[in-house]
Amino acid sequence: MNQLLSNNDTLYSALLHRDSSFEGVAVVCVKTTGIFCRFTCSARKPKRENVEFMTTPHEALLHGYRPCKVCNPMNYHGSAPEWIAPLLTEINENPAIPLHNQDLRNRGLDPARVSRWFKKNHSMTFQAYLRSLRIGLSFGRLKQGESVTGTAFESGYDSLSGFTESFKRTTRLSPSESRKEQIIYTTRILTPIGPMLAGGTQDGICLLEFVDRRMLETQIKRVTHRLQASVLPGECQHFEALKHQLDEYFAAKRQQFDIPLVLAGTPFQQKVWNLLQSIPYGETRSYKQQAKALGEPAAIRAVARANGDNRISILIPCHRVIGSSGELVGYGGGLWRKQYLLKLESKLPDDYEI
Repeated sequence: MNQLLSNNDTLYSALLHRDSSFEGVAVVCVKTTGIFCRFTCSARKPKRENVEFMTTPHEALLHGYRPCKVCNPMNYHGSAPEWIAPLLTEINENPAIPLHNQDLRNRGLDPARVSRWFKKNHSMTFQAYLRSLRIGLSFGRLKQGESVTGTAFESGYDSLSGFTESFKRTTRLSPSESRKEQIIYTTRILTPIGPMLAGGTQDGICLLEFVDRRMLETQIKRVTHRLQASVLPGECQHFEALKHQLDEYFAAKRQQFDIPLVLAGTPFQQKVWNLLQSIPYGETRSYKQQAKALGEPAAIRAVARANGDNRISILIPCHRVIGSSGELVGYGGGLWRKQYLLKLESKLPDDYEI
């Protein structure tokens, strides 16, 4: 167990404050009840002497603890709770279905609760999410040459004017103008170290960031500006492979990714990002070594900035670049995630300190 996980003062304080930044770092095991929880669990907090901390749910299970029924620590952080899962399945299978507040009540759901969940997890209301899904499908149909009128009614709209107004409000374009526009579809992908936002076009993945990264909104704006694209939630042809390969990576069953990428950056940034992909699994490089490999040994700071601007985490492994003295520095997803990824790739010992 690393230095952070052996510091019970820090961990117990995180538990008392329900600190979500410790999700993926450890689980809380309660000796008196025999259960283990997330740090964010809403159940009554146990006394300090009745708590111990373990690195993974698997380790807790091996020590005889049972998963808490309140916070479901066996699920990935950010996964949909059971009460809303059937609704998500329904709208993913049929995005054009009209669902109003009474329709939600008929399904045994509280519209206000549904809206709060979508605001928290997707930064938009439920109706805005539905509208974006429908517009995303419409965007694809229009790009394939279908008529505006046919697309409107196939997408669940009752009138052409209502479709046009909704389309403009969501994309800032008229339906006819959208045929020349590129679209970036987005989805959430759950990982052991937190949910990520993936973005993809027909050409490949252009975005993969942790949803709690402070610069996420800025990175999205930079990608859309570079690609001259609109962003909408929806399915991209590359998402299934991305989810599958990330699952294999986190299970230590995959060392390389073969998903097409769209590098939305300057020529220098693209050179740096291509070089990052050449760092072998289980190895690290310093910024100085990266600058030298680019043939620009004096450009250490520029290389570091380009690393920080990497918008496709893990697949472009900027986590494999460390300081010249071996310290972990400069990772937008948080140094604890960088540590986790390098330990997963067997580069760091368990007692490595941040």
